[in-house]
Amino acid sequence: MRVFHVGTDRFTELDGLPDTLPASGFLWIGSTRGEFERHIAAVQENLQHWEASQLVDLHISDLLNPQLPSHYDYTSWYDMLVFRRLAAGSPREPSPADDKQATVASARRALAAIDTSPVGFVLFDHVLITVHPSDCAVREHFAQRLASLGAAGAEGRVAVRLPNNPADLMLRMVNHMVDSYLDLRRQLTRQLDALQGELLSPKSRFRDWPVLLESRNILHMLEDTCEDQRAAVQEWIDALAEWPDVADAAARRERELLRVRSRDVLEHIERVLTHVRRLEQSAENAVQMHFSALGHRTNDIMRTLTVLTAVFMPLNLVTGFFGMNFDALPLIHSATGVWVTVGVMATIGLGLGLYFWRKRYLSTRG
Repeated sequence: MRVFHVGTDRFTELDGLPDTLPASGFLWIGSTRGEFERHIAAVQENLQHWEASQLVDLHISDLLNPQLPSHYDYTSWYDMLVFRRLAAGSPREPSPADDKQATVASARRALAAIDTSPVGFVLFDHVLITVHPSDCAVREHFAQRLASLGAAGAEGRVAVRLPNNPADLMLRMVNHMVDSYLDLRRQLTRQLDALQGELLSPKSRFRDWPVLLESRNILHMLEDTCEDQRAAVQEWIDALAEWPDVADAAARRERELLRVRSRDVLEHIERVLTHVRRLEQSAENAVQMHFSALGHRTNDIMRTLTVLTAVFMPLNLVTGFFGMNFDALPLIHSATGVWVTVGVMATIGLGLGLYFWRKRYLSTRG
Protein backbone atom coordinates (compact mmCIF):
# COMPACT_ATOMS: atom_id res chain seq x y z
CA MET A 1 0.00 0.00 0.00
CA ARG A 2 1.36 3.38 -1.05
CA VAL A 3 0.32 6.70 0.52
CA PHE A 4 0.78 10.02 -1.30
CA HIS A 5 0.20 13.62 -0.39
CA VAL A 6 -1.12 15.63 -3.33
CA GLY A 7 -0.62 19.32 -2.60
CA THR A 8 -1.22 22.41 -4.67
CA ASP A 9 2.26 22.37 -6.19
CA ARG A 10 3.95 19.35 -4.60
CA PHE A 11 3.50 15.61 -4.77
CA THR A 12 5.23 13.47 -2.15
CA GLU A 13 5.06 9.84 -1.10
CA LEU A 14 4.70 9.21 2.63
CA ASP A 15 6.20 6.34 4.59
CA GLY A 16 2.80 5.27 5.90
CA LEU A 17 -0.57 6.48 7.04
CA PRO A 18 -0.09 9.85 8.82
CA ASP A 19 -1.60 10.65 12.20
CA THR A 20 -3.31 13.79 10.88
CA LEU A 21 -4.35 15.06 7.48
CA PRO A 22 -2.05 17.57 5.76
CA ALA A 23 -2.99 21.22 6.10
CA SER A 24 -3.49 21.54 2.33
CA GLY A 25 -4.22 19.17 -0.49
CA PHE A 26 -5.42 15.61 0.07
CA LEU A 27 -4.18 12.08 0.67
CA TRP A 28 -4.18 9.37 -1.96
CA ILE A 29 -4.06 5.80 -0.64
CA GLY A 30 -3.40 3.40 -3.49
CA SER A 31 -3.24 -0.34 -2.86
CA THR A 32 -3.80 -3.66 -4.54
CA ARG A 33 -6.76 -5.77 -3.54
CA GLY A 34 -4.63 -8.04 -1.33
CA GLU A 35 -2.88 -5.11 0.38
CA PHE A 36 -6.19 -3.39 1.03
CA GLU A 37 -7.59 -6.53 2.65
CA ARG A 38 -4.54 -6.83 4.92
CA HIS A 39 -4.54 -3.16 5.98
CA ILE A 40 -8.28 -2.54 6.14
CA ALA A 41 -8.27 -2.29 9.96
CA ALA A 42 -5.59 0.42 9.94
CA VAL A 43 -7.35 2.27 7.12
CA GLN A 44 -10.67 2.19 8.98
CA GLU A 45 -9.05 3.47 12.17
CA ASN A 46 -7.37 6.37 10.40
CA LEU A 47 -10.51 7.26 8.45
CA GLN A 48 -12.40 7.50 11.73
CA HIS A 49 -9.73 9.86 13.01
CA TRP A 50 -9.43 11.93 9.79
CA GLU A 51 -12.95 12.12 8.39
CA ALA A 52 -15.03 11.00 11.40
CA SER A 53 -16.42 8.10 9.30
CA GLN A 54 -15.53 4.65 8.08
CA LEU A 55 -16.19 2.48 5.05
CA VAL A 56 -19.41 0.49 5.10
CA ASP A 57 -18.89 -3.28 5.27
CA LEU A 58 -20.83 -3.84 2.03
CA HIS A 59 -18.61 -1.36 0.21
CA ILE A 60 -15.50 -3.10 1.52
CA SER A 61 -16.85 -6.36 0.10
CA ASP A 62 -17.47 -4.61 -3.22
CA LEU A 63 -13.91 -3.27 -3.32
CA LEU A 64 -12.52 -6.75 -2.66
CA ASN A 65 -14.76 -8.45 -5.25
CA PRO A 66 -12.82 -9.06 -8.51
CA GLN A 67 -16.03 -9.86 -10.44
CA LEU A 68 -18.02 -6.74 -9.57
CA PRO A 69 -19.36 -4.76 -12.57
CA SER A 70 -18.92 -1.01 -12.91
CA HIS A 71 -21.29 0.89 -10.65
CA TYR A 72 -21.60 3.99 -8.47
CA ASP A 73 -22.81 4.30 -4.87
CA TYR A 74 -22.65 6.94 -2.16
CA THR A 75 -23.21 7.68 1.50
CA SER A 76 -23.41 10.88 3.50
CA TRP A 77 -19.64 10.76 4.08
CA TYR A 78 -18.13 9.49 0.85
CA ASP A 79 -18.76 8.41 -2.75
CA MET A 80 -17.69 5.07 -4.22
CA LEU A 81 -17.12 4.26 -7.89
CA VAL A 82 -16.15 0.82 -9.21
CA PHE A 83 -14.86 1.01 -12.77
CA ARG A 84 -13.87 -2.03 -14.81
CA ARG A 85 -10.81 -1.32 -16.90
CA LEU A 86 -10.33 -2.51 -20.48
CA ALA A 87 -6.83 -3.81 -21.01
CA ALA A 88 -5.07 -6.25 -23.29
CA GLY A 89 -2.41 -8.76 -22.39
CA SER A 90 0.85 -9.13 -24.25
CA PRO A 91 0.42 -11.81 -26.90
CA ARG A 92 2.87 -12.02 -29.78
CA GLU A 93 2.07 -9.60 -32.56
CA PRO A 94 1.43 -11.31 -35.92
CA SER A 95 4.07 -10.77 -38.60
CA PRO A 96 3.50 -10.61 -42.38
CA ALA A 97 5.38 -13.91 -42.73
CA ASP A 98 2.92 -15.79 -40.55
CA ASP A 99 0.71 -18.31 -42.27
CA LYS A 100 -3.03 -18.39 -41.83
CA GLN A 101 -2.92 -20.88 -38.98
CA ALA A 102 -0.44 -18.71 -37.08
CA THR A 103 -2.57 -15.63 -37.66
CA VAL A 104 -5.71 -17.34 -36.37
CA ALA A 105 -3.79 -18.70 -33.37
CA SER A 106 -2.55 -15.17 -32.64
CA ALA A 107 -6.14 -13.93 -32.82
CA ARG A 108 -7.18 -16.57 -30.31
CA ARG A 109 -4.42 -15.51 -27.89
CA ALA A 110 -5.24 -11.82 -28.30
CA LEU A 111 -8.92 -12.35 -27.61
CA ALA A 112 -8.21 -14.52 -24.60
CA ALA A 113 -5.79 -11.91 -23.16
CA ILE A 114 -8.42 -9.18 -22.76
CA ASP A 115 -8.78 -8.22 -19.11
CA THR A 116 -11.68 -6.33 -17.52
CA SER A 117 -10.69 -6.28 -13.83
CA PRO A 118 -12.42 -3.67 -11.63
CA VAL A 119 -10.71 -0.71 -9.99
CA GLY A 120 -12.38 0.79 -6.92
CA PHE A 121 -12.43 4.47 -5.92
CA VAL A 122 -13.58 5.88 -2.57
CA LEU A 123 -13.83 9.67 -2.36
CA PHE A 124 -13.82 11.53 0.94
CA ASP A 125 -13.43 15.28 1.29
CA HIS A 126 -9.66 15.04 1.74
CA VAL A 127 -8.87 11.38 1.09
CA LEU A 128 -8.94 9.23 -2.05
CA ILE A 129 -8.70 5.44 -1.71
CA THR A 130 -8.04 3.38 -4.83
CA VAL A 131 -8.09 -0.42 -4.93
CA HIS A 132 -6.38 -1.97 -7.97
CA PRO A 133 -5.78 -5.48 -9.33
CA SER A 134 -2.35 -6.88 -8.60
CA ASP A 135 -1.17 -6.36 -12.20
CA CYS A 136 -2.73 -2.92 -12.68
CA ALA A 137 -0.30 -0.28 -13.97
CA VAL A 138 -2.62 2.67 -13.34
CA ARG A 139 -1.31 3.38 -9.84
CA GLU A 140 2.33 3.29 -10.90
CA HIS A 141 1.61 5.41 -13.98
CA PHE A 142 -0.07 8.17 -11.99
CA ALA A 143 2.48 8.00 -9.20
CA GLN A 144 5.25 8.70 -11.71
CA ARG A 145 3.22 11.27 -13.64
CA LEU A 146 2.17 13.26 -10.56
CA ALA A 147 5.71 13.11 -9.20
CA SER A 148 7.01 14.66 -12.42
CA LEU A 149 4.26 17.29 -12.33
CA GLY A 150 5.09 18.10 -8.72
CA ALA A 151 8.81 18.47 -9.52
CA ALA A 152 8.01 20.69 -12.50
CA GLY A 153 5.59 22.74 -10.40
CA ALA A 154 8.24 23.34 -7.76
CA GLU A 155 10.49 24.74 -10.50
CA GLY A 156 7.67 26.89 -11.90
CA ARG A 157 7.60 25.23 -15.34
CA VAL A 158 4.52 23.01 -15.14
CA ALA A 159 1.83 23.24 -17.82
CA VAL A 160 -0.60 20.70 -16.34
CA ARG A 161 -1.53 21.35 -12.73
CA LEU A 162 -1.82 18.73 -10.02
CA PRO A 163 -5.32 17.54 -9.06
CA ASN A 164 -7.05 19.89 -6.65
CA ASN A 165 -9.27 17.29 -4.98
CA PRO A 166 -9.87 13.52 -4.84
CA ALA A 167 -12.63 13.68 -7.46
CA ASP A 168 -10.27 15.35 -9.95
CA LEU A 169 -7.66 12.60 -9.54
CA MET A 170 -10.31 9.88 -9.79
CA LEU A 171 -11.62 11.28 -13.08
CA ARG A 172 -8.10 11.48 -14.49
CA MET A 173 -7.54 7.82 -13.66
CA VAL A 174 -10.87 6.78 -15.15
CA ASN A 175 -10.16 8.79 -18.29
CA HIS A 176 -6.74 7.12 -18.58
CA MET A 177 -8.31 3.67 -18.30
CA VAL A 178 -10.85 4.51 -21.00
CA ASP A 179 -8.17 5.92 -23.31
CA SER A 180 -6.05 2.80 -22.83
CA TYR A 181 -8.73 1.02 -24.84
CA LEU A 182 -7.17 2.59 -27.95
CA ASP A 183 -4.34 0.04 -27.89
CA LEU A 184 -6.82 -2.76 -27.36
CA ARG A 185 -9.02 -1.40 -30.14
CA ARG A 186 -6.21 -1.45 -32.68
CA GLN A 187 -5.14 -4.94 -31.66
CA LEU A 188 -8.69 -6.31 -31.62
CA THR A 189 -9.48 -4.73 -34.99
CA ARG A 190 -6.33 -6.22 -36.53
CA GLN A 191 -7.11 -9.70 -35.22
CA LEU A 192 -10.74 -9.57 -36.33
CA ASP A 193 -9.64 -8.41 -39.78
CA ALA A 194 -7.40 -11.48 -39.98
CA LEU A 195 -10.31 -13.72 -39.04
CA GLN A 196 -12.62 -12.04 -41.55
CA GLY A 197 -10.02 -12.32 -44.30
CA GLU A 198 -9.71 -16.02 -43.58
CA LEU A 199 -13.48 -16.34 -43.47
CA LEU A 200 -14.08 -14.62 -46.83
CA SER A 201 -11.13 -16.10 -48.72
CA PRO A 202 -12.49 -18.02 -51.72
CA LYS A 203 -9.53 -20.42 -51.72
CA SER A 204 -9.78 -21.53 -48.10
CA ARG A 205 -12.15 -23.71 -46.16
CA PHE A 206 -12.82 -21.92 -42.88
CA ARG A 207 -12.71 -24.32 -39.96
CA ASP A 208 -11.94 -22.01 -37.02
CA TRP A 209 -15.53 -21.44 -35.97
CA PRO A 210 -14.67 -21.73 -32.24
CA VAL A 211 -12.29 -18.75 -32.59
CA LEU A 212 -14.93 -16.69 -34.36
CA LEU A 213 -17.61 -17.58 -31.81
CA GLU A 214 -15.19 -16.75 -29.01
CA SER A 215 -14.49 -13.34 -30.57
CA ARG A 216 -18.22 -12.64 -30.84
CA ASN A 217 -18.72 -13.60 -27.18
CA ILE A 218 -15.86 -11.31 -26.14
CA LEU A 219 -17.37 -8.45 -28.13
CA HIS A 220 -20.67 -9.04 -26.34
CA MET A 221 -18.80 -8.98 -23.03
CA LEU A 222 -17.04 -5.73 -23.97
CA GLU A 223 -20.36 -4.15 -24.93
CA ASP A 224 -21.84 -5.08 -21.55
CA THR A 225 -18.75 -3.73 -19.79
CA CYS A 226 -18.94 -0.42 -21.64
CA GLU A 227 -22.65 -0.08 -20.89
CA ASP A 228 -21.95 -0.63 -17.18
CA GLN A 229 -19.16 1.97 -17.36
CA ARG A 230 -21.48 4.47 -19.01
CA ALA A 231 -24.21 3.88 -16.42
CA ALA A 232 -21.75 4.28 -13.52
CA VAL A 233 -20.28 7.53 -14.86
CA GLN A 234 -23.75 8.88 -15.66
CA GLU A 235 -24.84 8.20 -12.07
CA TRP A 236 -21.71 10.01 -10.86
CA ILE A 237 -22.56 13.01 -13.05
CA ASP A 238 -26.12 13.05 -11.70
CA ALA A 239 -24.83 12.91 -8.13
CA LEU A 240 -22.31 15.66 -8.89
CA ALA A 241 -25.15 17.89 -10.11
CA GLU A 242 -26.89 17.44 -6.75
CA TRP A 243 -23.93 18.57 -4.69
CA PRO A 244 -24.79 21.73 -2.67
CA ASP A 245 -23.81 25.02 -4.21
CA VAL A 246 -20.77 26.86 -2.89
CA ALA A 247 -20.35 30.59 -2.55
CA ASP A 248 -16.62 30.74 -3.23
CA ALA A 249 -15.79 31.53 -6.88
CA ALA A 250 -12.72 29.27 -6.92
CA ALA A 251 -14.75 26.38 -5.51
CA ARG A 252 -17.46 26.94 -8.13
CA ARG A 253 -14.81 26.88 -10.84
CA GLU A 254 -13.40 23.60 -9.53
CA ARG A 255 -16.91 22.15 -9.45
CA GLU A 256 -17.47 23.16 -13.05
CA LEU A 257 -14.14 21.64 -14.08
CA LEU A 258 -15.25 18.38 -12.46
CA ARG A 259 -18.45 18.45 -14.52
CA VAL A 260 -16.49 19.12 -17.71
CA ARG A 261 -14.03 16.31 -17.00
CA SER A 262 -16.89 13.94 -16.14
CA ARG A 263 -18.69 14.70 -19.40
CA ASP A 264 -15.42 14.16 -21.26
CA VAL A 265 -15.01 10.72 -19.66
CA LEU A 266 -18.61 9.87 -20.58
CA GLU A 267 -18.00 10.95 -24.19
CA HIS A 268 -14.91 8.72 -24.39
CA ILE A 269 -16.91 5.77 -23.10
CA GLU A 270 -19.56 6.46 -25.73
CA ARG A 271 -16.92 6.34 -28.45
CA VAL A 272 -15.54 3.06 -27.12
CA LEU A 273 -19.05 1.59 -27.00
CA THR A 274 -19.73 2.74 -30.56
CA HIS A 275 -16.54 1.11 -31.80
CA VAL A 276 -17.27 -2.16 -29.98
CA ARG A 277 -20.71 -2.28 -31.56
CA ARG A 278 -19.18 -1.55 -34.96
CA LEU A 279 -16.76 -4.45 -34.54
CA GLU A 280 -19.61 -6.68 -33.44
CA GLN A 281 -21.67 -5.71 -36.47
CA SER A 282 -18.65 -6.26 -38.72
CA ALA A 283 -18.20 -9.79 -37.37
CA GLU A 284 -21.90 -10.51 -37.92
CA ASN A 285 -21.71 -9.16 -41.47
CA ALA A 286 -18.63 -11.29 -42.21
CA VAL A 287 -20.50 -14.43 -41.13
CA GLN A 288 -23.49 -13.50 -43.29
CA MET A 289 -21.22 -12.75 -46.26
CA HIS A 290 -19.47 -16.11 -45.77
CA PHE A 291 -22.73 -18.01 -45.98
CA SER A 292 -23.88 -15.88 -48.91
CA ALA A 293 -20.64 -16.62 -50.78
CA LEU A 294 -20.97 -20.30 -49.88
CA GLY A 295 -24.51 -20.34 -51.26
CA HIS A 296 -23.41 -18.54 -54.43
CA ARG A 297 -20.59 -21.07 -54.92
CA THR A 298 -23.06 -23.92 -54.45
CA ASN A 299 -25.37 -22.38 -57.04
CA ASP A 300 -22.48 -22.13 -59.52
CA ILE A 301 -21.62 -25.80 -58.99
CA MET A 302 -25.24 -26.90 -59.40
CA ARG A 303 -25.62 -24.78 -62.54
CA THR A 304 -22.51 -26.33 -64.09
CA LEU A 305 -23.69 -29.83 -63.26
CA THR A 306 -27.13 -29.06 -64.71
CA VAL A 307 -25.60 -27.79 -67.97
CA LEU A 308 -23.40 -30.87 -68.28
CA THR A 309 -26.43 -33.08 -67.70
CA ALA A 310 -28.39 -31.18 -70.37
CA VAL A 311 -25.50 -31.56 -72.85
CA PHE A 312 -25.00 -35.30 -72.32
CA MET A 313 -28.65 -36.25 -72.14
CA PRO A 314 -29.23 -36.13 -75.96
CA LEU A 315 -25.93 -37.99 -76.48
CA ASN A 316 -27.07 -40.70 -74.10
CA LEU A 317 -30.34 -40.88 -76.10
CA VAL A 318 -28.43 -41.41 -79.36
CA THR A 319 -26.13 -44.08 -77.92
CA GLY A 320 -29.07 -45.78 -76.25
CA PHE A 321 -31.04 -45.81 -79.51
CA PHE A 322 -28.25 -47.44 -81.50
CA GLY A 323 -27.49 -49.81 -78.66
CA MET A 324 -30.87 -51.56 -78.95
CA ASN A 325 -30.78 -55.25 -79.83
CA PHE A 326 -32.43 -55.02 -83.32
CA ASP A 327 -30.99 -56.09 -86.66
CA ALA A 328 -32.84 -53.61 -88.93
CA LEU A 329 -31.64 -50.32 -87.41
CA PRO A 330 -30.68 -47.41 -89.74
CA LEU A 331 -26.93 -47.19 -90.47
CA ILE A 332 -26.32 -50.37 -88.44
CA HIS A 333 -24.79 -52.24 -91.41
CA SER A 334 -23.20 -49.21 -93.11
CA ALA A 335 -19.44 -48.70 -92.98
CA THR A 336 -19.93 -44.94 -92.52
CA GLY A 337 -22.71 -45.29 -89.96
CA VAL A 338 -20.45 -44.92 -86.96
CA TRP A 339 -18.90 -41.70 -88.34
CA VAL A 340 -22.33 -40.26 -89.13
CA THR A 341 -23.45 -41.03 -85.60
CA VAL A 342 -20.29 -39.53 -84.08
CA GLY A 343 -20.76 -36.42 -86.23
CA VAL A 344 -24.37 -36.04 -85.13
CA MET A 345 -23.39 -36.45 -81.48
CA ALA A 346 -20.53 -33.95 -81.81
CA THR A 347 -22.84 -31.46 -83.52
CA ILE A 348 -25.45 -31.82 -80.79
CA GLY A 349 -22.82 -31.50 -78.02
CA LEU A 350 -21.11 -28.47 -79.53
CA GLY A 351 -24.42 -26.84 -80.37
CA LEU A 352 -25.76 -27.21 -76.85
CA GLY A 353 -22.45 -26.10 -75.36
CA LEU A 354 -22.44 -22.98 -77.53
CA TYR A 355 -26.07 -22.27 -76.67
CA PHE A 356 -25.46 -22.52 -72.91
CA TRP A 357 -22.30 -20.45 -73.23
CA ARG A 358 -24.23 -17.70 -75.03
CA LYS A 359 -26.78 -17.83 -72.22
CA ARG A 360 -23.88 -17.49 -69.72
CA TYR A 361 -24.82 -20.72 -67.97
CA LEU A 362 -21.16 -21.77 -68.19
CA SER A 363 -19.68 -18.35 -67.31
CA THR A 364 -18.09 -17.81 -63.91
CA ARG A 365 -19.65 -14.32 -63.78
CA GLY A 366 -23.19 -15.72 -63.86
